[in-house]
Amino acid sequence: MTSGKNSASLWQHIPADIHRRLHHCLDQVVTELSHGDGSIVFFRADDVAVPGRKLARLVDIFGKHQVPLTLAVVPAWLTETRWRRLLELCSKDHSLWCWMQHGWRHLNHEPQGSKLEFGPSRSFSLKRKDLQTGFRRLNRLMGDAFTPAFTPPWNRCDSETLNALQELGYQALSRNLGAQPPAPAAVTEYPVSVDLHTRKEKDGESGWQNFFKELRESLGNGFCGIMIHHQRMNNAAFDFLELLLSELKQHNFARLVHLGTLLREGYLKGKGRVVER
Repeated sequence: MTSGKNSASLWQHIPADIHRRLHHCLDQVVTELSHGDGSIVFFRADDVAVPGRKLARLVDIFGKHQVPLTLAVVPAWLTETRWRRLLELCSKDHSLWCWMQHGWRHLNHEPQGSKLEFGPSRSFSLKRKDLQTGFRRLNRLMGDAFTPAFTPPWNRCDSETLNALQELGYQALSRNLGAQPPAPAAVTEYPVSVDLHTRKEKDGESGWQNFFKELRESLGNGFCGIMIHHQRMNNAAFDFLELLLSELKQHNFARLVHLGTLLREGYLKGKGRVVER
């Protein structure tokens, strides 16, 4: 299978032995975990708001396998019509879906360097206003379905933004594992550590090797957040996702949840951050 121009190199071709390699990776995790230990696994799909064929296919796969999914929604992209359509796509089992906030407009405001929507080039008042506007918009459109959690575009934001999250009533944050600066104590962080679709390797085999390393280490650490970008997925990426969900469900060490469940259960609340061991 070939990939689209925005797909990472590993999706240009799925190796013939991919099932064996995935099974071996998960078996290694079972061996490395302490007796009786398991691993929390959550999937976070970014850049959500516009219902389309790829998003529908993504939701269908998670529904088929009965695996919870956290959907990070860009508030400025969401309308009442689009929200109704998203609810229709996710109508099979409402308990599977968690809806959280992903930035405000998903725009880069930095003139140079790394991309940030909530970075040092903007005033605190503007960043706070965008956070609050996005929060209120999703709360108005989604009602009780909205989880007061935030993930910044490109998984990056500055300390002023983090302080504003606490002030505005956000309860959770999701960035890359080890992201800095640290979140305020009142905002529990649930990081992602495995990237499926925005990888930068130039050749597919390097991508697969790094992916399996990330997956094995994250699962072995006891907490594994997996990041999805449905707009970058091709048939190969969808096929592998089905295989990954199936294999994770067959391995009893993996507890598959969404961010809303972790927040309701108070997982990690007051215990600091997930760290690499």
